[in-house]
Amino acid sequence: MTTLPSDQTKRFTVAISGASGALYAVRLLQALIEREHKVYLTISKPASLVLQHELKLAVDLSHFSVERLVGRAAPHVSYYHYEDVSAPIASGSFPIDAMVVVPCSMSTLAGVASGLGTNLILRAAEVTLKERRPLVLVPRETPLGIIEIENMLRASRAGACILPAAPAFYHDPRDIDDMVGFVVGKVLNQLGAGDHRFGWGKGA
Repeated sequence: MTTLPSDQTKRFTVAISGASGALYAVRLLQALIEREHKVYLTISKPASLVLQHELKLAVDLSHFSVERLVGRAAPHVSYYHYEDVSAPIASGSFPIDAMVVVPCSMSTLAGVASGLGTNLILRAAEVTLKERRPLVLVPRETPLGIIEIENMLRASRAGACILPAAPAFYHDPRDIDDMVGFVVGKVLNQLGAGDHRFGWGKGA
């Protein structure tokens, strides 16, 4: 991976909530770290349980190790506990380029759609929207009921990008890693972090 020039690196808030699909979050973090973007990370309590179940990672949110999560050094990642609403990313005056919630649970989606700020994830999402900055929500839930669909509509009308964790197959994925990489590439594009490997017609 080629490191970006310093004037092209960006600042992103990454929130991991308690939906299935923890691997999407880990792969996204790895991609942002490889590009040396600055990342502000927060993880919900349910997300820590999903990480343990799906990736066999025991996560202590009070003594969290980013390096253990991503499997490499992460000097440009700052971690904040989900209850720490005094963290910099809870303020609209703190400059970031974009925020992503990956994966985005339906309860987190409901909180974003309702403008709640009861934890750091929701507060950071709220200020991202009010400051007119890009907010990407990556839901994985299926099937969707009318409540979830209406919450997606409300969040979208407020300015969020709803990016379902729905891999495509036109790039002839060889394994799960390729399928995860497709979704992560879509997220990177929405964040303005650039990844066009799986665009339609690539290699044509």
